Amino acid sequence: MDKNQPIIICVGRQLGSGGHDIARMLAMDFNAKYYDQELLNLAAKESGFSEKFFEQNDEKRGFLKSLFNMQIPHIGGGMYSADFSQESLFQFQSDAIRKAALEGSCVFVGRCADYILRDFPNVVSVFITASMRARIDKLLAQQSVTPQQAKRLILQAENRRAEYYNYYTGRKWGAAETYDLCVNSSTLGLVETEKFIADFIRKKLGL
Repeated sequence: MDKNQPIIICVGRQLGSGGHDIARMLAMDFNAKYYDQELLNLAAKESGFSEKFFEQNDEKRGFLKSLFNMQIPHIGGGMYSADFSQESLFQFQSDAIRKAALEGSCVFVGRCADYILRDFPNVVSVFITASMRARIDKLLAQQSVTPQQAKRLILQAENRRAEYYNYYTGRKWGAAETYDLCVNSSTLGLVETEKFIADFIRKKLGL
C-alpha cells in the first residue's frame, strides 16, 4: 500500500467485549483518530441538528419511508417542526464518517462504518466478541446490576445493534463472513488481543 494513504479500521463489537478499549488502543498504535460517540457530534455539525437528537437515535433501526413529526432542536438554539426520517439521520452520519475517513487514518466503532467505507482503500473490518461470562462480569464491574440484569442488557443491546446493522447494510451483524477478522477477546485478554489485531492489520495492508 501507499505509505501516505490513511489506514481505516472499523470495529464491530459485542457489549462487554472490550471493543471500545481495543479500538482506542488500535488508534494509538496506528496514530489514528478515534471515533465512537464523537461521530454523533460530527453528524450534528454536518446536518445542523442538535447532537442530542442523534444520541436519541444512535444505532437504532429506522423504518423505510416512515417519517415522524417532532420538534427538533436546531444547533443554533431555535426549535422548528419538520418531517425527518431515521434514514436521513443515517445519511448525515454516513457523510460524517466518509468526511473523517478522507482526512486521515481513523478507527471507527460501530455505526456501519465498515459498510459505509467499503469502497475506500486500506479499510480493515474487525469484529470483537467475548464469552458471555466475561461480558457479564464486565458489566457487573461497571454498573449496579445483577448477573441476570446484565445478561438482559447485553442481549437487548445486541438485538438493537444487529437490527440497525442488518437493516442498513443488508449484511449480518457479527457473522464471520461479514468482516476481515473476528476475534474473541476473552481468549488472550484486551492487550494481547489488540496486538494480535494490529499484527493482522499490518500483514493485510503490507505495512
